[in-house]
Amino acid sequence: MRGADTFTESPFTLHRLEDFVPADHPLRPIRQMVNAALGKMDDLFAAMYEAHSKGGRPSIAPEKLLRAMLLQVFYSIRSERQLMEQVQYNLLYRWFIGLAMEDAVWVPTVFTKNRERLLEHDAVIELFNHVLQSADKQGWLSGEHFSVDGTLIQAWASHKSFVRKDGSDGDQGDGSFKGQTRSNETHESSTDVDARLYRKGKTASELRFMGHTLSDNRHGLIASAVVTRADGYAEREAAKVMARDARQALPDAQTALTLGADKGYDAQEFIEACLAMGVTPHVAQNTSGRRSAVPDAIARTDGYAVSQQKRKLIEQGFGWAKTVGGIRQVMVRGLERVDQMFVLTMAAYNLTRMRTLGQIRLQGQ
Repeated sequence: MRGADTFTESPFTLHRLEDFVPADHPLRPIRQMVNAALGKMDDLFAAMYEAHSKGGRPSIAPEKLLRAMLLQVFYSIRSERQLMEQVQYNLLYRWFIGLAMEDAVWVPTVFTKNRERLLEHDAVIELFNHVLQSADKQGWLSGEHFSVDGTLIQAWASHKSFVRKDGSDGDQGDGSFKGQTRSNETHESSTDVDARLYRKGKTASELRFMGHTLSDNRHGLIASAVVTRADGYAEREAAKVMARDARQALPDAQTALTLGADKGYDAQEFIEACLAMGVTPHVAQNTSGRRSAVPDAIARTDGYAVSQQKRKLIEQGFGWAKTVGGIRQVMVRGLERVDQMFVLTMAAYNLTRMRTLGQIRLQGQ
């Protein structure tokens, strides 16, 4: 018998949001890890709102704000407005963020304003660090063997915004720049002054930033992430900073630390800087018409061969960040905001990897 096309709704319900989320949903273990990290940030959150306390209505809880920002990364949601629309009717999103079914959804502009407060106090970096500490406690980090690489991030700015710094732009009025010489020394983007015109390899010249990560070789988890302005030296300079931080984090100064990288890092000054820091450079040798700066004594070791295999894991983080996390072209402007989104995306990537590693561990028991 055909059922009637009717809709009746009870004025009351006894269901909880918890009832609508399957027990094996992949967000469940991630939410547990996120909540554990957020629980360690209570002092930071208290200081954030004490510094801005002016009375009035309570703002968005920072824990909810960070969980909502992570959702935006996990589900490739391009804008705060779209995120707020989804939270309005998506029970899974409400459950993950910590909003009850009857709670009002935030206005997108209020959400964006509160996100700026997180940027001011480096809350995203703090979250990233606590997630990484959790991975270390689980034994998923070697803490000694790393790989480094960089990737291009397209800025939220067009070629038309790239005008002369002195205001005497020769734009022909139709958006054409044919016959004009433009460079970062004489021009800058009026939309995003931190973006730089840059090309790498066979890619077209675009307004870009450069994202850098340091990955741990044991399972490919991201141990450090940072965004810089795009130029020909940014990759090696960022690598030196991240390698130095990793070196200083080791409790024993005598512990060997290795750093894998591709041929782009095979430069004399970079190899010498690594050795001076006590870091063994497992950099791929570039012998195309030149002599490699990597000593043959290092390149012949078994550890070097292992690093060359493991360093490819870092590309998985970049691939995930660009296809899922929306880092291929960011929808925020300014170096600090792009850096915040990049670090948050890498924290989200680590959480997905840690969830998988946890499942493998359970299956092996």
